[in-house]
Amino acid sequence: MERRKPSPEELLRRVEAEESHKRRGRLKVFLGYASGVGKSFRMLDEGRRRRQRGQDVVVAAIQPSPETAVAELLKNFEVIPLLSDGALDVVSILGRHPAVGLIDGLAYRNPPGSRHEHRWQDVEDLLANGISVITTVNLQYIAEKQARVEEVRGKSVADSVPESFLLQADDIEVVDAPPEYCLDRTGSGALGVDSDSLARQLSELREIALVLAAEVVDAQLVNYLKRHGIEQSYGAQERILVCVTPRSNAVLMIGRGRRQADRFHGDLFVAYVEQPDLSTEDRLTLERNLACARKAGATVTILQGEDVVDAILRFAANVGVTQIFVGHSQRMGFLQRFRPNPVERLILESVGIDIRVFPQSEISTRSGPVT
Repeated sequence: MERRKPSPEELLRRVEAEESHKRRGRLKVFLGYASGVGKSFRMLDEGRRRRQRGQDVVVAAIQPSPETAVAELLKNFEVIPLLSDGALDVVSILGRHPAVGLIDGLAYRNPPGSRHEHRWQDVEDLLANGISVITTVNLQYIAEKQARVEEVRGKSVADSVPESFLLQADDIEVVDAPPEYCLDRTGSGALGVDSDSLARQLSELREIALVLAAEVVDAQLVNYLKRHGIEQSYGAQERILVCVTPRSNAVLMIGRGRRQADRFHGDLFVAYVEQPDLSTEDRLTLERNLACARKAGATVTILQGEDVVDAILRFAANVGVTQIFVGHSQRMGFLQRFRPNPVERLILESVGIDIRVFPQSEISTRSGPVT
């Protein structure tokens, strides 16, 4: 496929995005999948190493810890005290303007009347003002993961951090520890489960945390490519795009897409390119197809564009699609014998994307990377 020449507006957006990225502080997150895995120690130890390299590092928030090692590390840092109500002293931090701020407990909810409702919003202010932040959070506080984590733990928490905030991170580390270590620190009795059940829980939570970390890495890749104007369709995870029409076998395609996305811990997108003058019957069929997509947990998008193939490929590039599921084209006629139909064009013009073609009744065997 011939590379499109960027417009002046696109070039300006790239320059502005790169300049904004350079001005913004860097965010590093230590993600724990359970209490007691040692996030605070890892955060302070990272800060210690940075101080040894000559960076100006301060502690802006630290949670109480019985660990002697944490207390010993803390002695080496300048500490900007929290406000009397427990919120970050954002004004003092901005005035001091260190290179790096260590902020424990990202999911803390600020008291009423504070600058922001949540601590992660305070961190946003610091990052926007060029202060890098190293922070900690437990998996149970990530809003989009809470339902799954609650199924595993059998407990819910009130506070949360949106996943979209974590996806901005420049670096993320899952703080790993063997189940016995967590058990020794928390005690199975405190969790209301025996040691074997706790080990199973921790194993499931660890898998969720690792998938989340992979999503952050994928977002880093996508952001880098966008800032540098690099058009690539792949990402760190599988992203399935199902293109539906009133005539497509949408239920089959969406079902296959859902299973494929789940198998590889990926994402499922369903898109329809808006077409004028649909009949009432076709409109009702399309609405049923889109309802099926929403029930399957897909991200549903209505695309606009006179050129259907171009609209699909632009969307695929923007979200990093790795596979496209599409229905077999039924366009007929004498002239069509001498030029590609939309599905053939999609296969010819896509780069680095697997195209799977679904006829009305059975799946075509045509599949594989298109170069």
